[in-house]
Amino acid sequence: MKQLTAIMKERTAFSFELFPPKTDKGMENLPGTIEHLCEFKPDYISVTYGAGGTNVGKNMDVCGMIQKAGTTPVTHFTCIGNTREGIKEQLQDYLDHGVNNMLALRGDLPFGWTGTGGDFAYATDLVAFARKEFGDKIEIAVAGSPEGHISCRSLEADIAVLKQKQDNGADYIMTQLCWDMEQFKRWLDAIRKAGITMPVDVGIMPILDMAATINMALSRNACVMDRKLCEIISKNWIFPNPFDKEPFDAAVDEKKAAFKEAGIEYTIRQMDEYRACGVDGIHMYALNKWKDVSEIINRSGLRTIV
Repeated sequence: MKQLTAIMKERTAFSFELFPPKTDKGMENLPGTIEHLCEFKPDYISVTYGAGGTNVGKNMDVCGMIQKAGTTPVTHFTCIGNTREGIKEQLQDYLDHGVNNMLALRGDLPFGWTGTGGDFAYATDLVAFARKEFGDKIEIAVAGSPEGHISCRSLEADIAVLKQKQDNGADYIMTQLCWDMEQFKRWLDAIRKAGITMPVDVGIMPILDMAATINMALSRNACVMDRKLCEIISKNWIFPNPFDKEPFDAAVDEKKAAFKEAGIEYTIRQMDEYRACGVDGIHMYALNKWKDVSEIINRSGLRTIV
């Protein structure tokens, strides 16, 4: 039974994304974070890998924590370094542990790699293989890029790949972050015209830290930062730059606090705009920070009636 797809067809789904902490202390604290997030009754919580497929073992541990907290885990699953047989064994292991939802990804290539180093080069292949081997035992999400994937030659080509993912058996879309609302609307119209009927679950990154925001936009994704977001960054710019660990800016603490407050308001307004577009789900990157995320949800009114 495709539980999450069915939810999105009935109402706007709500979910979080977490990542496996790199330290033992982080792993010890994570169950408490998950319990706090589960107070908002998410429909699911997804779990990433580290870059290049690291922290895979901890991924399974985090999925177990999510199950124990009473909600549905969705594991990210990549092509990086994976053979057909290895993928089959790993997915069966997830199923044996009661994890039957996955986000099928090519994955970020490790530094210096020119390919995935495995049997599959693209997420389209992974989707087709998982569907062929496991049928409807697994519910499959796929990534969507409203601005086009950075590695794709054009937005049109990227939409064609998304259609292929649907044809190969994918169930719903989790989007990459997108701050350009006009572009998102154009993309949503374009995928529907292309015959893509999968529900669209929109990825939302809370704007809390200036350096992290700039890094997320430019390091991997080439996401447009709209005028409003650029204004928030400019008005609170930390000199010499927000990446400097020892800035000489005397107002650094005040600027960080002002940026965070403006970023929270920006995030709430973005969620309002996406909901007004009629998206099928809101998927918030929790960044393993339950306090900040809870403030955003409470102030937005998103989960006051559950």
